Amino acid sequence: MIAPFRRGPHVQLFDEWTIGDVVFRNRIGVSPMCQYSAIDGVPNDWHFVHLGSRAVGGAGVVIAEASAVSPEGRITPGDTGLWNDTQRDAWARIAAFVAAHGAVPGIQLAHAGRKASCDVPWRGGRQLAVGEGGWTTLAPSALAFRDGDVAPVALNATGIASVVADFRTVALRAGEAGFRVVEIHAAHGYLLHEFLSPLSNRRDDAYGGSLENRARLLREVVAAVREVWPAQRPLFVRVSATDWADGGWDIEECVQLARWLKEDGVDLADCSSGGLVPQARIPSTPGYQVGFAARIRREAGIAAAAVGLITTPQQARHIVAAGDADLVLLAREHLRDPYFARRAAAALGAAIAAPEQYQRAW
Repeated sequence: MIAPFRRGPHVQLFDEWTIGDVVFRNRIGVSPMCQYSAIDGVPNDWHFVHLGSRAVGGAGVVIAEASAVSPEGRITPGDTGLWNDTQRDAWARIAAFVAAHGAVPGIQLAHAGRKASCDVPWRGGRQLAVGEGGWTTLAPSALAFRDGDVAPVALNATGIASVVADFRTVALRAGEAGFRVVEIHAAHGYLLHEFLSPLSNRRDDAYGGSLENRARLLREVVAAVREVWPAQRPLFVRVSATDWADGGWDIEECVQLARWLKEDGVDLADCSSGGLVPQARIPSTPGYQVGFAARIRREAGIAAAAVGLITTPQQARHIVAAGDADLVLLAREHLRDPYFARRAAAALGAAIAAPEQYQRAW
């Protein structure tokens, strides 16, 4: 039995936090949010302004969107990537600006699996055929995400090895680009989550069946990333704590996974949920996923981030002060207000140093 994860009393939302040699100025983070605005995987001025403004806005860490480890790993043709040096060099400009304005630059590395080859959301998000700009999708088993989709190709041993190698290579490029945090995306129904869940993984080899086998690919990816990602730099993994569906991945399995991930060198579990099946029954109420972060943190002995309908400074403060999470990640609230962290600091009587250009406003 692993002892509950403990920390000193009275940790507050605007306290600094150190992992390895990386210092976060507060416990507020910008959750990775796809912008679907890249060309050939290359981030551009939209991404520079989107991420840079949130660093100026006071967040402690700004995590760039799910960036594909290979062309076939994109959700849409508009996804960013990090599978080549042109993408790396474009990201470097963004990471440098984020760091220069006091936030830790991070990036989420992803493979969309069977949910790849889709149109962008504002055009309906439907699966694209090969002849209209789409591509063949990959998964643990040949099971489509939704009725009417073309079934993915089940990965063989060579394909699995290639995925692991891709994650290793892009993690190396992330460091070269100046990112200080890497997050592996193992949630929301994308490839690594597909291997974890028995609803999408029907394999009968070493990567299917038991929890240990279904977790094997993610653990191999973590090990490969840690080979090139320095021990003193934070490594996060985003998990879906439950599929919200009968017979699917659940919080009990996720707690055990988090224990293994800690042993493997992961510093933080970023606790989301859902995304694996379209018919999931998700109770979307304020802070509905915080309990998952709290349980994983306490039972698995690993730092945790809470995400999901966290919208007010008081709510964020309570999550950290109660010990339910070490970090709060806000997505849509940061879309509505890039300066959420500064607004929260003012509301809670804290302070964030302003850029010289803005100091006359504070």
